[in-house]
Amino acid sequence: MPDWSVYTGNSDSEPHDGIDRLPPPPPWRAFDGEPVLPPPGDTDDEAAVSPDRVHRARTYVATPESVQLVNAALVLRRPLLVTGPPGTGKSSLAYAVARELRLGPVLRWNITSRSALADGLYQYDPLSRLYAARQTARTGAAAPGTGAGRGGAGVRGGDGVEDHLHLGPLGTALLPYERPRVLLVDEIDKSDLDLPNDLLNVLEEGQYEIPELMRAARHSADGTTAEVLADGTDAPVTVTRGRVRCRAFPFVVLTSNGEREFPPAFLRRCVRLKLRRPDREQLTDIVRAHLDTPAGEAEHLINRFLARAADGELATDQLLNALYLTGVAGLDADSRDALAEQLMPYLSATADGDGF
Repeated sequence: MPDWSVYTGNSDSEPHDGIDRLPPPPPWRAFDGEPVLPPPGDTDDEAAVSPDRVHRARTYVATPESVQLVNAALVLRRPLLVTGPPGTGKSSLAYAVARELRLGPVLRWNITSRSALADGLYQYDPLSRLYAARQTARTGAAAPGTGAGRGGAGVRGGDGVEDHLHLGPLGTALLPYERPRVLLVDEIDKSDLDLPNDLLNVLEEGQYEIPELMRAARHSADGTTAEVLADGTDAPVTVTRGRVRCRAFPFVVLTSNGEREFPPAFLRRCVRLKLRRPDREQLTDIVRAHLDTPAGEAEHLINRFLARAADGELATDQLLNALYLTGVAGLDADSRDALAEQLMPYLSATADGDGF
């Protein structure tokens, strides 16, 4: 493995601290955000790294190309744009990297046609703040157990700006952690046309501003810091003068099914990985990693899967579903094949109208 590589892609290896051997960033990608935050949670615990994706992270089968480009993105401190058909492991890659390099829970931003940059950075609820202020004016004090504005515990219910503000997955990933966080921006090709361009400045500069906190800091007589909640945790983090700047640039995985083209300015700021449908050898490795299926039965269904995939779009998940269910059901050969056929419909219409 080259000296600059820290991710091996070996699912059999135990999580390690190889991220500490990451070469220094290029001068134009160095960041100095403060105050420095420790890694979140217990990174020795695989369940803490990806609570709902432990199996996916441990069984991911990486290709040599994906290993090389993951390391390139880590060294260059650039986002990794992963394009490929459904079921090729685009999102699983983020969990596999987080597990192996002990980078904590994956921050996930699921993109829809309505997603805007602000949704990923932070959410602010002015109506709940107005309600809390009225309650405070009515009773003369903040409700018991709530924050009390600036300098409080940052719990929703106080009448300070920070009590009604919550960092999103992108905003959390750009906090000044001493180790990079993993951010999965899933299905960015489903976004509004403006979102990729809107992301450019934030990902290029590694920082953003929260105008609501900046205004509060200007009018505050007793301090310029705020304690706000971050994505995926109940522990507040400190934001100074409403500005957030990363220290270790996050490992950002942007996934796309290839349903649209992206602006050249966006593409040139990403490391680009194109995943292809697994071949027979890769499918065998994937099945072996996920299931304890007899070799003959696995080979038979892999052959059927590959034969059907030649005429329409299928996902690897469908093969795994067919193998698991036919194994659990204990079916004879004919019944197994019939059920497998039902579990492997095409994901898009074909020339003869087969699909759904």
